[in-house]
Amino acid sequence: MKLLEKMVYMNVLMTIMAIWFVSISYGQGAESPMAGVVAEAPTIDDASDSPGADGFNNGWYDARATFYGDIHGGETQKGACGYGDLFRQGYGLATAALSTALFNNGYTCGACFEVMCAHDPQWCLPGSIKITATNFCPPNYSKTTDLWCNPPQKHFDLSLAMFLRIAKYKAGVVPVRYRRVPCSKTGGVKFETKGNPYFLMVLPYNVGGAGDIKAMQVKGSRTGWITMRKNWGQHLTTNVVLTGQGLSFRVTTSDGVTKDFMNVAPHNWGFGQTFDGKINF
Repeated sequence: MKLLEKMVYMNVLMTIMAIWFVSISYGQGAESPMAGVVAEAPTIDDASDSPGADGFNNGWYDARATFYGDIHGGETQKGACGYGDLFRQGYGLATAALSTALFNNGYTCGACFEVMCAHDPQWCLPGSIKITATNFCPPNYSKTTDLWCNPPQKHFDLSLAMFLRIAKYKAGVVPVRYRRVPCSKTGGVKFETKGNPYFLMVLPYNVGGAGDIKAMQVKGSRTGWITMRKNWGQHLTTNVVLTGQGLSFRVTTSDGVTKDFMNVAPHNWGFGQTFDGKINF
């Protein structure tokens, strides 16, 4: 074999091996696209409580708070957690976007916090608010001042309606104290289906208790329990084909509590639908 041919051959071989290695590294445990095949994805090991989550220890922590959107919640809808119409989904205006230190790569989505203005009598109002994390306040590394959402800052970007309950509008930004609290929700956990026959994505919302989800599994009427992968925000996915099967869900929240939601969706469920889990945490 000529030298040039050998070089081309080695380049092609190295490319093939690189593609193979990437597929192994990022596709380990991937579910089969075959209908009815049960596959287990790797255990979610990056969902542990971060220092920013602060857990349920009744401790109060220091942070800051600002607001975004208008008094009616404009600009606060949808967002990085994947929720949609926050009024229809039961969150309303009692929401906040979290800084990187609190957002925990989306694992804090759905968690509830009690927040009060502190240490600033000129701008603080008495009392506290309870909010659900529904969005992400992104860092801005081009700024040199007012680095509210940049790591390692713990920051709540509240809806305007919530901000005005603990501070005066002209303050703009205030120091706050916060703690994790259980989420009190009305009705059952809801499961919204998205995707296509070969890619099922589920958005659970209206989750009580801890509120934020550590892991979730889905079970078809002809399969065992299938571990779902975190996709983005509060969305979880599987590539196992489950169309034509009834669906059940097993949800574990960040405090380790697990509940089974059996026979949530009938065999003729479709994408873009929402199903009531009937029970909650």
